[in-house]
Amino acid sequence: MATILNEGNAAEMRAAMVDSQLRTNDVIDPAIVGAMGAVAREAFVPPALASVAYMDRAIPLGEGRALNAPLVTGRMLVAAMVRPGMRVLLVGAATGYSAACLALLGAEVFALEEAASLAAMAPANDRIHWIAGPLAAGAPDKGLFDRIIVEGAIDALPPALADQLVEGGRLIAATRDGAVTRLAQGVKTGGTLALRPFADMDVAPLPGFARPAGFQF
Repeated sequence: MATILNEGNAAEMRAAMVDSQLRTNDVIDPAIVGAMGAVAREAFVPPALASVAYMDRAIPLGEGRALNAPLVTGRMLVAAMVRPGMRVLLVGAATGYSAACLALLGAEVFALEEAASLAAMAPANDRIHWIAGPLAAGAPDKGLFDRIIVEGAIDALPPALADQLVEGGRLIAATRDGAVTRLAQGVKTGGTLALRPFADMDVAPLPGFARPAGFQF
């Protein structure tokens, strides 16, 4: 029989997530642990899946999308090195879980999502600016960002996203190499951005980031 969540056991599940999934896997930054321990993850998944919201796996959201496992979110947030007041673009924000965590970290969050049904599931949060549009295009009309987090596994990073980073800005994504998915990070230096992998991890795929076809001679 499925567990029915209430405020008490949801808090216990969040604490267990922090202790068994995050702290044991290099997610120990007090601000990040505090944010993920405070955000009610069950509010960002379909009601029928609320009881499994804290499991160490991705949760289906519909539209072919999924909420990443807690550890994936935690490792991305650690790599992003977000500080209060930073402008952060979250690409593929889905139902807004990571956006809510970023808001608690003090960031000014711009949540980009193209699936209206997913964005409609997001709990109200006046610290998050929602943007509707193609994920690969980013949000060029919103100015430059200190951080960009691509919330899923992609085949290739569009140059348009790197163009929207400030010099010295940091981008976090997950790149696919065959059957392997790796978390990767890069810092924009001299106007260029190169992603470097730092952890193999199972990350939910993000549509719209196919590798360009090679030229035919």
